[in-house]
Parts: sequence; C-alpha cells; structure tokens
Amino acid sequence: MLARRRETHDTVSLVIEDPGVDYAPGQFNMLYAFGEGEVPISVSALAGARVTHTVRRVGPATAALVELSPGSPIGVRGPFGRGWPLADMAGKDVVVVAGGLGLAPLRPAVHTLLARRAEFGRLVLLYGARSPLDLLFTHEVERWRGRFDVEVMVTVDAAPRDWRGDVGVVTKLFGRIKVDPERAAVMVCGPEIMMQFAATGLLDAGFNEGDIWLSMERNMQCGAGVCGHCQLGPYLICRDGPVLTMSALRPLLRQREL
Repeated sequence: MLARRRETHDTVSLVIEDPGVDYAPGQFNMLYAFGEGEVPISVSALAGARVTHTVRRVGPATAALVELSPGSPIGVRGPFGRGWPLADMAGKDVVVVAGGLGLAPLRPAVHTLLARRAEFGRLVLLYGARSPLDLLFTHEVERWRGRFDVEVMVTVDAAPRDWRGDVGVVTKLFGRIKVDPERAAVMVCGPEIMMQFAATGLLDAGFNEGDIWLSMERNMQCGAGVCGHCQLGPYLICRDGPVLTMSALRPLLRQREL
C-alpha cells in the first residue's frame, strides 16, 4: 500500500500500485486484510498504475484496512464486475446521483466524464450525505463546482446552523435538474433504500428506465460468480453487476427479501 488519506472520521482512501491491469470506472477489487478477512471495495480513483479504494469502517476486515499505514501489505484480487457504460452515454446529458459512500464508485466515472467533456451534453452531479462531516472528497467536489461545464448540488440530511448548503435527502434536488429526460443517462449509487427512492423519482420525472444505471452492493466472496453469495434474483452481482439498469432491477427492488 502506497498511501493513506483520511476522508472522514470513519473513512479513508488507500492507494495501491497495480501495474499492467486495466480498470473500468465502476469495477471493484477484493481487498484482503491479513488475519481479518476479505471485502469487496470499489475503485474510487485511477491514475496510471495507482488505484485508490475508499474504505469505511463497518466490520473487522474494514477496521483493519482503515488502520493500515503506507508500506503495509494488502491483498488484492480483481478487478471484478461490470462498470458504468460511459461509451453508451456519449452525446447524452448525464446525471450523477450519489448518496454517502456511493460517491466513491462514481468518482472514476466523473473523472472520465470531465476528461472527455466534449463527448457529453449537460453534466449534473447531485450528492447527499448524512451531515457535512460525512461528505467525501470535499475539496475535489468544490473544484468541480467551480467549473462552468458541470452543475453540482450538495445536500445533507442534518446540519449545524453554520451550514450554508441544502438540507434534505438527495431526491429533493431532482426538481432542479435542467436536462431533457428523454435524452439523458443517469448513474446512481448509494444505500439501497436511497437508490430505490431515487430511481422511482427519476422515473416519475420522465427518465427512461433503460437509461438509469444503479450500482448494487451484495455480500460478495468469490468475485467470480461461483459461490452465489451475491445473488440478486437471476443476477450474480459480482459477475453481472455491480452496475445494472433500472429496467433489470425494477421487479427485484420490489421484493423485500432479495
């Protein structure tokens, strides 16, 4: 592991070197904390052979990962899964909807959209978190907001009195999206309940379900579609996802036990 950067009180970004491997925005690796276990972590940035993963402390394996120091060994398998279909979005307006840690898997896609800005129409980023202290990549988001070719809106569920931004769930920002839903693509990542409400709100706003892409999270163990732990209906998320269209997921998200 090359570097470690603290993002919030419980979240850090780990930079590793993985030469000779081609990653697509939206893919993930299986990261192994020696002695604790292995967990799937999305790639949150790509820069040549340097690959960044942003990890939140939620269990023994992630707790061990966030405490690693530069130079510490870390196990890596991957990349796995199907990422964001950016090539299919060329010529369209693009809306990015992120909730909490969901900005991490979307970040490489945003980097690509900005690097190839002329290939896309309007670009809108909607980002929501629990509080200002839970916002990720704040300096980078501010740089995005300072550009003239991207619209960035940030909201939090609750905030102190000195907060000058929006307060409320990210779906409340949908009424301020100024794109043509008939010629737009949407990428959504965040807690599953947030994605359900977001997808429903987008459909109500006239967006096509085949152009709404969601990144799903499941209990992935093998990463190769063999063990079945990540099954969601007919899909194995590690192999068929994690990015799937709303048209594929819509009947499944209605089932409470899936």
